[in-house]
Amino acid sequence: MTPPAAPQSAGAAATETAGAAPQTAGAAATGTAGPAAPQAAGAAVTGSARDCLFCRIAKGELPAHLVLADEVAVAFLDVRPVFKGHVLVIPRDHAETLGDLPGEALGPYFARVQAVSLAVEKGLGAAGSFVAMNNRISQSVPHLHTHVVPRHKKDGLRGFFWPRVKYEDDAEAATYATHLREALEATP
Repeated sequence: MTPPAAPQSAGAAATETAGAAPQTAGAAATGTAGPAAPQAAGAAVTGSARDCLFCRIAKGELPAHLVLADEVAVAFLDVRPVFKGHVLVIPRDHAETLGDLPGEALGPYFARVQAVSLAVEKGLGAAGSFVAMNNRISQSVPHLHTHVVPRHKKDGLRGFFWPRVKYEDDAEAATYATHLREALEATP
């Protein structure tokens, strides 16, 4: 199946609006575009960083090609997609990294990520998806976001985007595992 043609997203850059007008996060998630409409009850953005680009998209202040918008998350097309249909899913409330997202928000947030992943496959006829996030390093916008990228066999992506290394031996691997277990045990 060939995915439907879509205009370029104003998503992450939110400074250009080529093609059809992008939908704002304040508008109902019906695929319409236009100025911000009143948000659903409980959908207000709270705890946002004043100049956070993604918070401004979530508030409807900047345009984006929306895929989903509810009280938990906002999902929109990435302005620089790996492949067409590449979606960014963000929590509506500002959190810079996964570690900053409150525990009670994890389940609802990842339920939205899961739903978007399934929609990418079903809606675009993708054979699968790549789901990933960066925390601080390589995080282009300091607001937690999960990439959901449509995948097809022989699409050009090969595994992870970085080289793999080997542990010198089992003892070195055991040392790393010990450090991680100790950090997990010390985490409340």
